[in-house]
Amino acid sequence: MTATEVHPRFAEALRDLGLGELTGHVRHFPEGARTAAEAAAAVGCELGQICKSLIFAADGVPVLVLLDGSSRVDVERLRRELGAEKVTRPRADVVRETTGYAIGGVPPFGHRTRTRVLADRGLLAHEVVWAAAGTPHTVFPMDPKTLVTHAGGTLVDVREPTD
Repeated sequence: MTATEVHPRFAEALRDLGLGELTGHVRHFPEGARTAAEAAAAVGCELGQICKSLIFAADGVPVLVLLDGSSRVDVERLRRELGAEKVTRPRADVVRETTGYAIGGVPPFGHRTRTRVLADRGLLAHEVVWAAAGTPHTVFPMDPKTLVTHAGGTLVDVREPTD
């Protein structure tokens, strides 16, 4: 994939973070990688190695949650972590307005607005995770600690407990 095929806002974010060389590692899947399952199948990795970038609204304020692809956010745990009265999933237009990207392509950093970022500790269980690179057809690899650092994320436990 060439740098010109990388989403311009995401390519700029990589350059600003000193990660410009990562544009050469962005992988493009014409058939799409909109969901964690689609992305894992396209990449050929475990579902847990996909980093989901999910936008929630805490008392109306957008918050980005980074979570491994095999987990779901426990909204009540997230609400308590944020000290919010109410946590909801915003409409698609709010996600695009906040991040500059469409749902299914939201990367962990390089957003249009500064947003609080929470990263579930489950991401750290993997050596490498794959995250959206600005479109529902592109992903990039990164070690999760570096990804959380560049996203400005705070490590939390917000995934639904497994039995």
